[in-house]
Amino acid sequence: MSEGVKVIAVNRKARHDYTVDETYECGIVLMGTEIKSVREGKISFPDAWAEVENGEVWLRSFRIAENPFSSVFNHDPDRKKKLLLHKDEIKRIARKVEEKGYTLIPLSFYFKNGKVKVELGLCKGKKAFDKRADIRERDIQREVSREFREKLH
Repeated sequence: MSEGVKVIAVNRKARHDYTVDETYECGIVLMGTEIKSVREGKISFPDAWAEVENGEVWLRSFRIAENPFSSVFNHDPDRKKKLLLHKDEIKRIARKVEEKGYTLIPLSFYFKNGKVKVELGLCKGKKAFDKRADIRERDIQREVSREFREKLH
């Protein structure tokens, strides 16, 4: 990533369980107490997903821990969060999700120029043999790079 970007969290399991066809950078609508918790890194999204609902994209199962210093003004940690995308992007995503069986999965959360951004992936689920093929390919790549390093010395 480029200048002014600080990664908060990365969903490594998503890249293991899904094949990512397209990625979108989108903003997220948060409350003040949620921003404080995000800055402290108190987020959890192992099973998070997004859906298109009435022309808007909503993030589900994304938990932001409550801030202990904000008494009665605290947020609901499990509420659905609205994602900010352009209308044409939302229409394109909605068509693919409905027709081809894609799922919207958050891949990473980061700060970009002081604003929280979400990298949203348009993903398809992998089968067990796909995962084995990826592992095999990674092992072969590791062996090739190891042999190449040994030849240099």
